Amino acid sequence: MREVLLFEPLYQERVWGGRLLQTVLGRPLPPHRPIGESWEVVDRPAEQSKVRSGSLAGLTLREVLERHGAAIMGPAWPPQRPFPILVKWLDCRERLSLQVHPPASVAPALGGEPKTENWFVARAAKGATLIVGLNPGVGRAEFERAIESGLTEGCVRVLPVASGDSILVRSGQVHAIDAGNLILEIQQNSDTTYRVYDWGRTGLDGRPRQLHVAESLSSILWDEPAPEPVRAAPLDATLAECEEFRIRRVVLKAGGRLHFAAGEEPRLLGVISGSLEGSGALEDSGTLLEMGDNALLPYAASLEFTAGEPATILVTDCFGRPPGRRA
Repeated sequence: MREVLLFEPLYQERVWGGRLLQTVLGRPLPPHRPIGESWEVVDRPAEQSKVRSGSLAGLTLREVLERHGAAIMGPAWPPQRPFPILVKWLDCRERLSLQVHPPASVAPALGGEPKTENWFVARAAKGATLIVGLNPGVGRAEFERAIESGLTEGCVRVLPVASGDSILVRSGQVHAIDAGNLILEIQQNSDTTYRVYDWGRTGLDGRPRQLHVAESLSSILWDEPAPEPVRAAPLDATLAECEEFRIRRVVLKAGGRLHFAAGEEPRLLGVISGSLEGSGALEDSGTLLEMGDNALLPYAASLEFTAGEPATILVTDCFGRPPGRRA
């Protein structure tokens, strides 16, 4: 199995969502609904990506891994192991809840999963911000009082952002994406989110959404310093490097090429701008990756792409290795 794998998006209605996936990425969306998330690559019991073209069209990612796990992930990958990364587009028309994901040290006791994630800001409205981490000196007692009084905004670190910025948010960090951001989120395969505060908002059913204050307070790493964003630049750069994955920004001029040798590791390719066409060693030459696409490149495939126009690409790797052996 040596094809580039592209998947059908799974659209998620969210009270804070909008229509940017249609107006910016050109995707047909369900009408008259606030679409906040597009799950691009997912292997979970209740949500499965389906291959959208090629010889494996219609198969779920789980079925592909069970049949072709060695070719996709490498010979040491157990076929029953879930794909370790979840990729989403997020259209944040309104501010998301203030939330936290449990770190690995406490997640099992809470019945959840850790979730370290990276946000790449593909488009930001003027004045857009992100909330990541607590202000210096804010401890558990002060933050708990702020939650009770609805004054959490004075405790959290607010960062101005622009298109092209990127930030790694580790499990245990309080965070929220503010209004006006279109974000490509690359994260651990997890769906555990504890809401600390929801700004007095009601859900799609008109009722207040559930909060998880006790779980949140148990999950926050109080002494963990807030991360700094990697600012936009027209240069190749490593945007994130952690135990779970590495993300690199690759900037190509028209005609620029990307080559990936077979037998190294699986990779994910996210097209932020521009387009890529399969060429050279690509077995199904003619594959076109357009803005917004997120492709899985198998371990066994030798692949080459050419930029038809200036392009910015995110390359995610270092996720196919056994836990504890990321170096």
